Amino acid sequence: MRAILSFLFTLGLFLSVQADEFAPAAATRTAAAPAAKAGKVVKVLPLWLDQQGRIATSPSLFDRDAYQAYLREHTNEVSALRFDVSWSADKNGTEKLTLRAELRGVGEAGIPRLKNLETEVAPGRFGRWTSLTLGGEDFKQFGAVVAWRVTLWNGSHLLGSQQSFLW
Repeated sequence: MRAILSFLFTLGLFLSVQADEFAPAAATRTAAAPAAKAGKVVKVLPLWLDQQGRIATSPSLFDRDAYQAYLREHTNEVSALRFDVSWSADKNGTEKLTLRAELRGVGEAGIPRLKNLETEVAPGRFGRWTSLTLGGEDFKQFGAVVAWRVTLWNGSHLLGSQQSFLW
């Protein structure tokens, strides 16, 4: 009985999310203007990398979270900061999209720092994961990251974004 209720609840959630996702887009389109290319940034995971380039010591999500907390406390063991970004966009022809991470930080002596990380991505039928890494000498000079924003661009048209609380 519990399995059937769980299945019906999950099915209801899935259908309501699908209905909410497509209804506003259809309501805002007009006959005079063509539909804009749809895209969004679904999730952003900022992850610290240790000296060996690892985010965790085992494939467990619990271990990843515990190791990330450890690396936040022991910053001398951190070699880079990687943003794993889940994004999706409709495929129209052979267009290239730009995934951009804008970082705000505080360097030595409280000097504010800004850094942009960019990569070109190709849209597809399903969502994708892309990594943007701040490492090496750039990471050492940048200082502590205070806020970030990740955006998905089609030329000069913003398709979607996610940002940290302090942005």
